[in-house]
Formats: sequence, C-alpha cells, structure tokens
Amino acid sequence: MIRTFAVSALATLALAGCTTVQNGSEAAPAADGDTYLALGTEPGWTLEITPTRLNYVGSYGETRVAEANPGARTTFNGHRYEGQRLTVDITHGACSDGMSDQRYADHVTVELDGATLSGCGGATLPPADLAGTRWQMRSINGASVDRSIATSLAFDGTRMSGSAGCNRFSASYSSDGTRLSAGPIAATKMACTGPAKAQEQAAFAILGAPVTIRFAADGAMILMGTGGHNIVLDRVT
Repeated sequence: MIRTFAVSALATLALAGCTTVQNGSEAAPAADGDTYLALGTEPGWTLEITPTRLNYVGSYGETRVAEANPGARTTFNGHRYEGQRLTVDITHGACSDGMSDQRYADHVTVELDGATLSGCGGATLPPADLAGTRWQMRSINGASVDRSIATSLAFDGTRMSGSAGCNRFSASYSSDGTRLSAGPIAATKMACTGPAKAQEQAAFAILGAPVTIRFAADGAMILMGTGGHNIVLDRVT
C-alpha cells in the first residue's frame, strides 16, 4: 500500500516525468536537471534524486540519508543506482497508490542497510477511470478560479455533479478516456452575481459540449472545449 504524506522539505516538489519504455531506452531520472521524487509507506518514506544527490527520508522523517548520486545503470526497463548505503531500482510501469488510488509512472524499490522498501515514483498518471474521482477547478479559460468560491466536479458510474461557483449541477456523462460528453446539465436556480456568475457561465459553456480530456504531468485534468476554451482541475480524491 502506497500513500502520499507531508514532508516539509519535499512538499513543493513535482514528480518528474517518466513514461513506460522497453529495454531501458529512456534517459535516467534527473539526467535533464529536474528532480525525481519517489514515495512509499509502511513505514512512510520519500526519495529525492537530483543530478548530484540521493536524498532519502524514512520512517516519517526519523531517518535521513544523503549521499552523492553515483549515476544510473540502465536495466531492462528502468535504471539502478548503487550508492554507499542506498540502492534504488526504478522500473517503468504504472504503479498504484493504494491509499488514494493515485497512479505513478514507475515502481521504485529502495534498499537501505539491509531493509527493502517498495513505492512509486515519476510522473503522475491519469486515473484508469473517471468514475469515483473528485476534482476541484483550478482555472477556467486560463483565469485562476477564486478559491473563496467553492468548486467541484465528481463522477460516479453514470453521472457527474458539482458546483462551478454558485449553483449545484448534475448531468449524465459518457467517456472513452479521451473524450467526455455530458447530457443536459440540470442546475439549481440560485441567483449569482459578479465573478461567481461569470465563472459559472464559462464552466457551463465548456461542459455543455463534448470536450477532450488531457492530463498534465502534475496530474491535473484539462477539459478542452472548442476555440481553446478549457477547465483545469486538480484531483481531490
């Protein structure tokens, strides 16, 4: 079981991009100067790989090991780092976060002083299915959503529901993983004014027609409508 957890020194790091490849053909993590992050639990741990360092924090912060990056050795479908105390194996392939259903691009195994820990790392992958996921709107047509105005979008097996800033709405939907089509949107009739009204109208205009689904490296979902109109959403669960 894998879950995310807060470690202050690492909280702002984005998971670096890695995708599934064969025969170790992809460049080693952090080779392009970015930081690669892996994490696991039971006990909780994080691993930071930079171009020059391996930084491990284990047992929810009680154990810390920092040593020079020894360089990656290419394996069949990933890379291996053999440091003085740390040995890290990264294998490309979808890895599920069993606590939050978050998925990552790589399986990661860390060996430290005879103990072996398993976790996930690399880019955040999109959910295998929208059903059961919940999202919060980050921006609409490039304009940041007012965080003082609650927004949400949730999917069950056949219906989506939420709020774009004022009224609650719901609709049937269908999706093949790359396209999302909503049925007629039913919404409550609360009076909205100012930014909340404009925000809601923009969201309904996008959701009222079929949209293309894309996912950013940080896991954000992007619903692309016609004319470049879009909604960017962050996953809540």
